[in-house]
Amino acid sequence: MTIQEIMERTGLKDFTLTKAYIKDAIHLIQSTTEDSISKSYSNIVVASDGDDNLYELPTDLISLKSVSVKDTQDSKYKKIRRLTTSPTVAEDSSPST
Repeated sequence: MTIQEIMERTGLKDFTLTKAYIKDAIHLIQSTTEDSISKSYSNIVVASDGDDNLYELPTDLISLKSVSVKDTQDSKYKKIRRLTTSPTVAEDSSPST
């Protein structure tokens, strides 16, 4: 359906206002619904190059809601807190060849 068709059906005359209404509706739908949320469990495995902070994630993953780690002492999953500050990112000035 085009914006012109929506304007004809609703009787709106202003294109910009109609477009703003559509964007607001899409934003509201996206912020109030959660599609296809699933839980996944995975073992932490050291990468072949020895880097211990790389993890396999599902290929259809869009975003993470939370990350938990199983505590071996009491066998309960404990949530890892999100960062409260932006992480420090350093630019690699010597690209590998």
